[in-house]
Amino acid sequence: MIARIQRLLPAFIFLALAVGCSRDEPPVSTAAPVVAETAIPAQAPVTVPDVEWRRHGMNEAETRFSTLADINDANVSKLGLAWYFDYPTARGMEATPLVVDGVIYTSGSWSMVYANDAVTGELLWFYDPQVPRNWAVHGCCDVVNRGVAFDKGRLYFGTYDGRLISLNAADGSVRWSVQTTDTERPYTITGAPRIAKDKVIIGNGGGEFGVRGYVTAYDLDSGEQEWRFYTVPGNPADGFENDAMKRAADTWGGGEWWVIGGGGTVWDSMAYDPELNLLYVGVGNGAPWNRQIRSPAGGDNLYLSSIVALNPDDGSYVWHYQTTPGETWDYTATQHMILADIPIGDKVRKVIMQAPKNGFFYVLDRATGELLSAEAYAAMTWATGVDMKTGRPLEVEGARYENGPTNLQLPGPIGGHNWHPMSFSPDTGLVYIPAQDAPWVYATDEGFKYQPGYWNTGTDNRVAALPDDPALRAQVLAEVKGAIIAWDPVAGKPRWRVEHVGPWNGGMLSTAGNLLLQGNGSGQLVAYKADTGDVLWDFDAQTGIVAPPVTFRIDGTQYIAVVAGWGGVLALSGGDALKTGPVANRSRLLVFKLGGEASLPPAVDKPLIIDPPPLTATAEQVAEGFQQFMIYCMPCHGDGAVSGGVTPDLRALTPEKHAMWDAIVLGGMHWQNGMVGFSGVLAKEQADNIHHYVIERAHFAVDQGEGAVVEEEAMVVDEEEGEVVEAD
Repeated sequence: MIARIQRLLPAFIFLALAVGCSRDEPPVSTAAPVVAETAIPAQAPVTVPDVEWRRHGMNEAETRFSTLADINDANVSKLGLAWYFDYPTARGMEATPLVVDGVIYTSGSWSMVYANDAVTGELLWFYDPQVPRNWAVHGCCDVVNRGVAFDKGRLYFGTYDGRLISLNAADGSVRWSVQTTDTERPYTITGAPRIAKDKVIIGNGGGEFGVRGYVTAYDLDSGEQEWRFYTVPGNPADGFENDAMKRAADTWGGGEWWVIGGGGTVWDSMAYDPELNLLYVGVGNGAPWNRQIRSPAGGDNLYLSSIVALNPDDGSYVWHYQTTPGETWDYTATQHMILADIPIGDKVRKVIMQAPKNGFFYVLDRATGELLSAEAYAAMTWATGVDMKTGRPLEVEGARYENGPTNLQLPGPIGGHNWHPMSFSPDTGLVYIPAQDAPWVYATDEGFKYQPGYWNTGTDNRVAALPDDPALRAQVLAEVKGAIIAWDPVAGKPRWRVEHVGPWNGGMLSTAGNLLLQGNGSGQLVAYKADTGDVLWDFDAQTGIVAPPVTFRIDGTQYIAVVAGWGGVLALSGGDALKTGPVANRSRLLVFKLGGEASLPPAVDKPLIIDPPPLTATAEQVAEGFQQFMIYCMPCHGDGAVSGGVTPDLRALTPEKHAMWDAIVLGGMHWQNGMVGFSGVLAKEQADNIHHYVIERAHFAVDQGEGAVVEEEAMVVDEEEGEVVEAD
């Protein structure tokens, strides 16, 4: 039979919460025991060991490969939902679940942490770190969290407002909490911590908003800071923290980069090799993106867009490899890094592999940083290859937009691969890349002025946006696509490729059952044959999936779990303009097993009504409004005033909301929901122009016959918690 479990969390945390958990009940035997007539020595029952998921990437090598094969390519068609749990928030969900001692630990929007029974789905405990809702304006992209770390009965996770917190895994009680960032700067944390020996390691985000990147180690027991490694140099007049920073400063010049901060945040991937005792961190983009503004004298700007190897004992520099010298396109190297031993030439090499945003797949010797191979895995127009002697990309003339805008350039700032984790299967020898092609037009913002705490790229967004001209719009959209690329790191080329309907990708999981599992923005969890890419099974999750699945075994039963919920950078920046991803967000944890018979409740959607007021502004006012919109509004509301389903679609504002525009935008009427007032940085005329732009986008949508679809239960906001809870 199927049991329905409902839970209600305390009213002071949520006004309303519907939690659904369903599972199959094991059959109860009523047969009498059989007694043998002759005594035969009892045989010990054959037990199958439990298999957990204790590390963010399954193991310290971050392979995201499981040796479990109970669910395999021959029987995965019988996979069914065992139970589900509905989270009480409606923002993006990106966490990798951890499974330890029969409990699933997940994190979600606003840095909330949940512990569920892994077999029944019962909510065991819940922790809300009370991230201030007005902090949402300080970060990119969405108030997401990619997971917790576990060690010896203790959990560790970062909060969106820059804290690192340790909880007791048994009951969610707080062990310690430290502020890892300068609260006077717009730092955020969305990434998962990593464990190295007796230390927990955490980075941070906020590059575009004006910060200086670093990574920090804390004692697991006490929370005391052990060391900090800065990824870009500070003001040379203040001296340097170490020789690595002194050397890096020689590669910057001609500007006061330290005023803005320089960027270089370690906002996602790390890996640890206990044998070599090396910690690898991936470093982000410059702040602002445009090197002409950030460092007008040129230079490589170390350690932007680099893989940096550190000694985890003291944080000292060991080696680095810079994937994009003189980064000027938001080509981060924060993407997933995988450690493996693979045959290169006539011997097996210890390597680190990465597919960063710039479109090249790198294989490096992980002991020395030596470049072993670098081949294009995604479409690219900015470079023709990598010089294997120097390790530097061979750039195309004009790619740096120093003398004018680029053409449609690939990759764009979304990258050939973003944060969504890859997977490496030693069985197939393949790395599975969730890749996309999304072009961009880069141009210098000639009137750039640094705005502390807001979006600073130094690029002119007016030439980068999706064009209104139908022919050019069609050309751009034709270039935008996503795919799974099964990459052979030895041969340096793809073995096979699966095209997606649009660019929306989720993270990857591969298993010894010859399975590859991935969710996507169209709302399905899909199982593929790992060796060929053939589709074997899919499940309608009713919402986009960007987080990676995991698998585990308890009491002889293998399960597959994934956190679902549409949101994050692609949803917010792209909205529904590409018409390839679902707009609705239904944040939930889905757990599957062979023969699972649970089902989700029906999804109720309704059309989004777009009925704008008359457009009275000039073209110049609309253009100015767009530029201001991209600085102050785009990180949450998306390009084109189109939400990705996690924030209101501004094209569909009601007449009452239009009338309250100044009270909301300038006065901060909805500050509890993360919509702070901008009166300190926007003049009335600028706010009016943003309003004109929003109205113009609404008229354009009507003219194009565009209609968004939103979840019926997605547009009423809980005034206390700032979350969507029920329908109009």
